[in-house]
Amino acid sequence: MGKCYPTVSEEYQKAVEKCKKKLRGFIAEKHCAPLMLRLAWHSAGTFDVKTKTGGPFGTMKHPTELAHGANNGLDIAVRLLEPIKEQFPILSYGDFYQLAGIVAVEVTGGPEIPFHPGRQDKSEPPPEGRLPDATKGSDHLRDVFGHMGLSDKDIVALSGGHTLGRCHRERSGFEGPWTTNPLIFDNSYFKELLSGEKEGLIQLPSDKALLEDPIFRPLVEKYAADEDAFFADYAEAHLKLSELGFADAE
Repeated sequence: MGKCYPTVSEEYQKAVEKCKKKLRGFIAEKHCAPLMLRLAWHSAGTFDVKTKTGGPFGTMKHPTELAHGANNGLDIAVRLLEPIKEQFPILSYGDFYQLAGIVAVEVTGGPEIPFHPGRQDKSEPPPEGRLPDATKGSDHLRDVFGHMGLSDKDIVALSGGHTLGRCHRERSGFEGPWTTNPLIFDNSYFKELLSGEKEGLIQLPSDKALLEDPIFRPLVEKYAADEDAFFADYAEAHLKLSELGFADAE
């Protein structure tokens, strides 16, 4: 049961490689990796396995989707990326936003994530309310990620992506970074989570839920102790997330 990816032209593949280089320089220069990762995640994370709607198909550029509460501040990401997108008219927005997310992880020292192009842009943004709510616990996380078709292991690995970036009060109501180096992709999110609350660092209810759950907690401990294991599982989970509803298994 492998995935069946669409074939793209050689010209398209070349544009992907060239765009990736441009994104590397841009994201490094602007220190905007966390924002780009959030854009990619929030684009893909709207997929619903039952109705096969939502997902990483370029709808995030629509004002209606940017107006969703969970997407506060992502209009900045869309605006920042537009001048690069204009250089690559051949690329779909779906591919472009997911490529930005993969580059964001790579340029901050995270694992390399495979990229398969060929997402077709959709015109209809998904309904609001499909993304995780940071104020809720493990049942909510399982419910939301379950709608996407992702596993418990995927939930914990993806949570580790919070090693990048910080919360902004005006966007989420929370303020502060999860780790002391919010522009470095490593396993420090899990180490900080296990070491308890610290001045200046944030732990959201959804983070603490990982410690309180009997299935999530051993994974947190594993990733805190073994960065290679975290990187391997993160790359797999990010790949799955970036391809929700795309090239479904034949």
